[in-house]
Amino acid sequence: MFNKIKYTHNNIGEYMKYLIISFRSLFFYISIGVLYRLMGKREVAELSIMDLIVSFFIAQIASIAIENYDKSIFISILPIVILVTLQILSSKLEINSSKVRKIIDGDSSMIINQGKVNFKEMLRQRYNIEDLLGQLREQGIKSIEEVDYAILETNGKLSIFKKEDDKDSTYPLPLIIDGEIQNKTLLNINKTVEWLEKELRIENVIPEEVFYAFYKNKNLFIIKKSTIIDK
Repeated sequence: MFNKIKYTHNNIGEYMKYLIISFRSLFFYISIGVLYRLMGKREVAELSIMDLIVSFFIAQIASIAIENYDKSIFISILPIVILVTLQILSSKLEINSSKVRKIIDGDSSMIINQGKVNFKEMLRQRYNIEDLLGQLREQGIKSIEEVDYAILETNGKLSIFKKEDDKDSTYPLPLIIDGEIQNKTLLNINKTVEWLEKELRIENVIPEEVFYAFYKNKNLFIIKKSTIIDK
């Protein structure tokens, strides 16, 4: 009789353990989903280095919290909330400051410029020829000769513009982003900062007032910050 009662008690304990683990799994599934929505759709669409680090940490913490079902669930969720809060704050800083954005996410790199491979930039980014050829193949490109421009984005993705896509004109290349002059682009198009400042003076605008300016077909196109501010 005693053994039978003990066996039943053990069964109830096992069932409670499974119930707690199931509840915790559901709780973290819902709460992490909500937190990722707060971080923004960018987190799902493309992961930067910092996004990837935060995602790994959240996954690890949630996994430990589900396994250690005897610990308080609120203590387990606290570090996740802190990580998400820090990520939201850093994202807001990135929006308001291009310098912070470059420190956190880095900068994009021109790997192929007008059909020529920039090996110096590849070396600086520790990006080898196998990486380049592999990403070209992934986008259905057989040879480097088919590519006009290739830009390595901050999330590691290679943006490719083929020569046949734009035979009669050049691609729009950013010269100013959020008030900051893009010296790399100026170098790629054989222009100087003095030339850009002269063009801006003609339009009666200074770099700090420019939200986005790009160069296409030997013309400078400017979008002022004043035109995009909600009134």
